[in-house]
Amino acid sequence: MPKKVWIDLDNSPHVPFFMPIAEDLRNKGYEVILTARNSYQVCDLLKFYHVSCKVIGKHWGKNRALKIVGTCLRALRLMSVMALEKPDLAISHVSRAQILCAELLRIPTLLLYDYEHIAPPGFLRPDWVMAPYCMPNVRGSRAKNPEMRYPGLKEDVYVGRFRPDPSLKDRLGLIDGDLVVTMRPPATDAHYHNKYSEVLFDASMNRLVEEPGVRVILLPRNLKQANFLRERWQNSINERKIVIPDQVVDGLNLIWFSDLVISGGGTMNREAAALGVPVYSIFRGRIGAVDQYLSERGRLTLIKNIEEVRTRIALVPRHRPDKPKNNECPARETIVNSVIKILDAKNPRVIRNLNEDP
Repeated sequence: MPKKVWIDLDNSPHVPFFMPIAEDLRNKGYEVILTARNSYQVCDLLKFYHVSCKVIGKHWGKNRALKIVGTCLRALRLMSVMALEKPDLAISHVSRAQILCAELLRIPTLLLYDYEHIAPPGFLRPDWVMAPYCMPNVRGSRAKNPEMRYPGLKEDVYVGRFRPDPSLKDRLGLIDGDLVVTMRPPATDAHYHNKYSEVLFDASMNRLVEEPGVRVILLPRNLKQANFLRERWQNSINERKIVIPDQVVDGLNLIWFSDLVISGGGTMNREAAALGVPVYSIFRGRIGAVDQYLSERGRLTLIKNIEEVRTRIALVPRHRPDKPKNNECPARETIVNSVIKILDAKNPRVIRNLNEDP
C-alpha cells in the first residue's frame, strides 16, 4: 500500500510551488492528498491549474486574535478529514493549521519556508524544516531534527518548466510599443506588513500613470483590495492606462511579457529574478536573507524611499529573448528526494544527518 503525503496549500504561492512536487511524488508511487485554505487567490489558482483539492477554512483578516481563532478552527476541521486519511507525512510552506492538526494526530511534519521573519508557529515544533541554502539560519523553526537545505530559490521548483504563451498579450489588450509594468500591491493583511510599503506603492503608481506609453497590469491580492484599487485609480483604469485582469492569469507568463516588475511581496519579486526580468521591491518590512542575496547579486533592486521611486526605477523596454534561459537548478529534485527519505525511514520523526546524505 503506497505511503500518503498530505500537502496543505495555505496561500497563493503554494499552489504553483507544490504542484510539481506533488506530481513527482505521484510518479514515484506515493499517494498525495491535497487540502487548501480559501485565502487570497488560492481557489482561483486551483481552477487555473485544474487541481482537484479539498478546500477547508478561510482567511480571517489582519486581526491577530481572529487569526488565532481561525487557525484553531481550521485545524479542527482538518483533523476530522486526516483522522480518516491517516497520512504518513504532512508538508506545507508554513501552514500553522496543518502543524497544529498534525501535532494532535501525531503525524510527522515537514515545514518549508524562505522568509526567516515570519511569525513562528508558537509552541508547535515541526519534525523537519527545510529552507534555501542562501538563508544563513532558520530562526524560530524549533524543529525537532537538524535543518535541511535546498539549492536556489523556492521559485526555481516551478520556473524551470515555464513556457511563454504570447496569447496573454491579446487577452490583456496589450499592443506593440506598450512599456508593460506588472505591479503587485503590498500584502496589507499580513502580520509583517509595513505601512510605508503603501506609500511607495502610491508613489510608484503616480509615476507610472504620468509616464507616456506605460501600461500597468495591476494584480490585487484579494477582492477587498481590488475594489479599493478600482475606486482609487478609476480614471486611469477607464483610460486603459491601468489594467486589472478580470480573471486569474499565469503569473510567470505575465512577468515574462513585462518590461519590469514592481512588487510589494516576495514571491513575484523572486519569480521575476528567476526569469531574468528587472524587478523592484517596494516591500519595507524586515528584509529576508533571500531578497538580500538577490539584491547583492543585482537580480533585485530594493526601493527604500520615494526619491528612489523616481531615481532607481528604470522605465525602459526590455530586450526579451524568445524563451527563458534553461537554468537548471536541482531545488525540486532535492526537496522531493528529502521527502522520500523521510517517508522511507523506519522512524520518520527521527532521521539524523539527513542533510549530509549525497
